[in-house]
Amino acid sequence: MLGLYVALVGATAVERLAELVVSTRNARWSFARGGVESGRGHFPAMVALHSGLLVACVAEVVLADRPFLPWLAWPMLVLVVASQVLRWWCVATLGHRWNTRIIVVPGLPLVSAGPYRWMRHPNYVAVVVEGVALPMVHTSWVTALGFTLLNLVLLTRFRIPAEDRALRLAAPGVR
Repeated sequence: MLGLYVALVGATAVERLAELVVSTRNARWSFARGGVESGRGHFPAMVALHSGLLVACVAEVVLADRPFLPWLAWPMLVLVVASQVLRWWCVATLGHRWNTRIIVVPGLPLVSAGPYRWMRHPNYVAVVVEGVALPMVHTSWVTALGFTLLNLVLLTRFRIPAEDRALRLAAPGVR
């Protein structure tokens, strides 16, 4: 099962590269319309954390000889797929305005369609679910725990506050 797990993590890495292509295109679109970037200071940490997740998933399985437990793996795989569906629903809903950085075009209204009807930051729900589920497909519980704790700090102390500030500045009246 290790080979299939490595393929799953590899497919996740390819998905991340696709995100970067979309993000780069969308960042150019935003900057061409007067987009303003915020929160650059935490971005390298976020890239390192997300890259580290992929490496640690496989490293823990190999180095700690983690077992494949079908009763755990299959539900976690369902959650991994669900997190990808939610992530790409967010990307599709935001359209040109989605990217991995915080770039806001002043004057554009807040998006309130798709998953944004129900929550302010649905993409981060996808990140949290995937950060637990992807490692747990092959019982990499240390990776799941470590990523979750570091991601919690990054999201709550840096990313979400920076994003909320940028949205408030670009669209006065935003909560």
